[in-house]
Amino acid sequence: MNELIEAGKLHCANCGTPLEGEFCHHCGQSVHSVLKPVHHMLEDGMDMFLHVDGRIFHTVPPLFTRPGFLTLEYFGGRRQRYVAPFRLMFVLCLLAFFAFHLAVDWGVEQAESNMIQAQLVTRADAFADDDTASEVRNDLRERLRGLATARHALPAGMTGALETNERTLRRLANERLAALGAAPLPADFGATVAARPATTGAEGATAEDNERPKVDVSWLPGFANQRLTHLVGNVLTNVHDAFDQASTRDKRRAARARMITGVFSLLPQAMVVMIPVFALLLKLFYVFKRRLYMEHLIVALHSHAFLFLSLLLFGLVTLLAGWLEPHAAWASAGLGYAGSALLLWMPVYLLIMQKRIYHQGWPMTLLKYWCIGWCYFWLLLAVVAVVMLLGAGH
Repeated sequence: MNELIEAGKLHCANCGTPLEGEFCHHCGQSVHSVLKPVHHMLEDGMDMFLHVDGRIFHTVPPLFTRPGFLTLEYFGGRRQRYVAPFRLMFVLCLLAFFAFHLAVDWGVEQAESNMIQAQLVTRADAFADDDTASEVRNDLRERLRGLATARHALPAGMTGALETNERTLRRLANERLAALGAAPLPADFGATVAARPATTGAEGATAEDNERPKVDVSWLPGFANQRLTHLVGNVLTNVHDAFDQASTRDKRRAARARMITGVFSLLPQAMVVMIPVFALLLKLFYVFKRRLYMEHLIVALHSHAFLFLSLLLFGLVTLLAGWLEPHAAWASAGLGYAGSALLLWMPVYLLIMQKRIYHQGWPMTLLKYWCIGWCYFWLLLAVVAVVMLLGAGH
């Protein structure tokens, strides 16, 4: 008679607990060894990628088109087929700010190119309407007076653009005088907007360095005042280098790149901090619903994930519209309308989401939606202002 022999059970190599599946129910360690051939590692990587990819396909469409659906699914315990809320929000946050970084860089380059072209057109025909030498001199004198007036309204480090304009105006005036057969201008003709000479102080610093503000808050420690002084100095230097037309174009680009990169490197961190604040606002305004703070945090994560997805799409649409504008204006205009529709869908989506999750009537939902939005707007504005200040001092 054949006897049934009980097969030996596998035990967890980490804690020794008998295993009932592929993972230890006591410590969570997998039964599979990490010491395996390379082709098995590639197979596991592809399996992980396809698994996450499938979850993305189940997560992103309802996130964008069905307000509150993912949150209600999460509350109902149906979570396996969807990307986790924090991971979803964080990935979309990084992608959105990356797209906006590209859009801002492109917009700044386009604005600078358009400004340069406009300045060249204006300067080229500055004295074209002057028919006599006296009209050219009077026109130049008035323009130089305007530059001299503007010079007093600018800080010491911003007068380079005025000097460039003065030299250009004098050159164009001399060219017009030569075309009219008149004598060129004397070297000291008209008012001058030359910058003040950089004098040296007692410690060898220039006048510009001596005029920079030094932060000295009495109740702050010395190292904090030093850091703030250094930050303010960096902000002034970056702003000066970015907008001083007397600087080289590469120097202006480098300064703008420093500021933009500094801002966009801090924005994702700031938004991660703002999400618990938004959840706290939901907790305060829906305190009688007796929901846990964790539930409000899930609502905040899905709300911000939708916002970042919308901003990502808006940034991509803006870039595509700008690229198509010289080639197909009609397609660019259509994408512009699509971008406007995205911006309109964002507040509507959040309102519908709030109504579906908290199950209150429309009057109370609208009132709380407005109050939460008003509070969050000013908090977000303050945080963005701090981020821009810190980013400009990068």
